[in-house]
Amino acid sequence: MKKISLIDKKRKLRTKRTRTKILRGKSDRPRLSVSKTNRHIFLQIIDDNKGATLASIYDGELKLKGKTGVEAAKELGKTIAKRAIEKGVKEVVFDRGRFAYHGVVKQIAEGAREGGLEF
Repeated sequence: MKKISLIDKKRKLRTKRTRTKILRGKSDRPRLSVSKTNRHIFLQIIDDNKGATLASIYDGELKLKGKTGVEAAKELGKTIAKRAIEKGVKEVVFDRGRFAYHGVVKQIAEGAREGGLEF
């Protein structure tokens, strides 16, 4: 049996607290989910009713040589917005998960708004 560390417990609590405050992703307003590691950023637009991912992207797909984390995040936000609009999604619920709304996460949101998504 795996022992769960205190750090993992706190991460799960932060995620749960954030998710209870947002609406679940529905067909008319799917959720834009943000996941990040120390090296990569992953974005998904998820319809929770169907259990389907409508659009996704990660920073390895784009040629982002020479750009810092926040500059790359803004480009990712614009690109996911373009992909979502191609699929017919214009409004989303922003799910930042356990991450604070500053830095990379904030730039993702701003990039998605510039790309045409509404939160």
